[in-house]
Amino acid sequence: MSDLGLVLLLFGTLFAMLLAGFPVAFTLGGVAFVFALFTFGLDFGVLPSRIFGIMKNEYLIAVAPFIFMGVMLEKSGLAEDLLETMALLFGRIRGGLAISVVVVGTLLAASTGIVGATVVTMGLLSLPTMLKRGYSAELATGTISASGTLGQIIPPSIVLILLATALEEPVGRMFMAAVVPGIMLVGLYLLWLVSAAMFKPSSAPAMPPEELAEFHGLAMIKRVLGAFIAPVILMVAVLGSIFAGVATPTEAAAVGAMGATLLTVVQRRFTFDCLRRVTGETTMLTSMVYVILIGATAFSEVFRELNGDIVLAELIDQFDLSGMRFLAVVMVVVFIAGFFLDFIEITFILVPIIQPILDREGIDLTWVGILLALNLQTSFMTPPFGFSLFYLKGVAPPEVKTSQIYRGIVPFIIIQLIALGLVLKFPDLALWLTRSDAAGP
Repeated sequence: MSDLGLVLLLFGTLFAMLLAGFPVAFTLGGVAFVFALFTFGLDFGVLPSRIFGIMKNEYLIAVAPFIFMGVMLEKSGLAEDLLETMALLFGRIRGGLAISVVVVGTLLAASTGIVGATVVTMGLLSLPTMLKRGYSAELATGTISASGTLGQIIPPSIVLILLATALEEPVGRMFMAAVVPGIMLVGLYLLWLVSAAMFKPSSAPAMPPEELAEFHGLAMIKRVLGAFIAPVILMVAVLGSIFAGVATPTEAAAVGAMGATLLTVVQRRFTFDCLRRVTGETTMLTSMVYVILIGATAFSEVFRELNGDIVLAELIDQFDLSGMRFLAVVMVVVFIAGFFLDFIEITFILVPIIQPILDREGIDLTWVGILLALNLQTSFMTPPFGFSLFYLKGVAPPEVKTSQIYRGIVPFIIIQLIALGLVLKFPDLALWLTRSDAAGP
């Protein structure tokens, strides 16, 4: 069989098994092992050293403490306090509840980066209130689903760490590059909500004045400061130390994990049972990431041994694709793949394959990482398999239909594509902060 035939068979087998429901953590390594066994025998070359290199990667060590930080904050009541306070603060204007969800989603993204926990928490706390206040189900569910995915692009993000590792770029530089696109995306979300409330007031009414009567003066200031102080301190401790070059991402992650634990203690919600559940969930998620990464490394190594990189380069030359045209094709493929696969699968299957080609074309890989992060964010939002939609449906009241959630997310997917197009057209949106020496280690 030709090299092209073997490569197509390799990918065909992988995707067939994934769509059949086999766990991605074991499918990647299993398919790679079978193809390697029947193609090369037991000579696995440099693969063992590559696997040990993964285990010793100092940036990947940051994954565990960041996950710990996110899970611990879920138990601290931080999200609940923020949502209640922001709802009162913005309740006087049309769409205020929806705006508060986006603001809280942004703060939680900058504090945790865990999408599932954010969507579930905001769905439980804010969706019943929004529906009770007369919000349309589409606007309410779309806002919550989209806001929960901001942890994909706003640092500290597990996605950015994994992308930086796959692209062989510094994690601190990737975090710095994500700041402006993340803020821009939040601004576009807010602009859409204000516009929707203005042109269709019935879909996003203001809160009744009697509910806001006691929220004014000194009491309002104290409550707002109390809700904001904790996440701001945590954000400064984690991101500030990275951007200032005081700490590496791994060291900052450890600070964040300790800070989240202290916050839970201050909230008087810390128990040994809570610690057991947090450490158990952290261990499970971290182990999953590492197993997938090892399997993906084996898969990409077999791909290269089958001359897959040469076949791909020949196809690019055959179709006369420039580096930018090839990047555009990659973006389309990632967007389509996001309908069926989650971000971890796409990151570990596709990125190691395209990285050498983009590097050869002289394209800034940090910029590519931000484009991929924005694109991968849609994998949490796009029907029919968007995990953010599944999370929300699982906690939504029975009267909220899946079709309403799907319709509600459409404007936010369009916003996502607009943001992606802007960063693609104007690379400096992602790169101008990285050109200073403030990107950190």
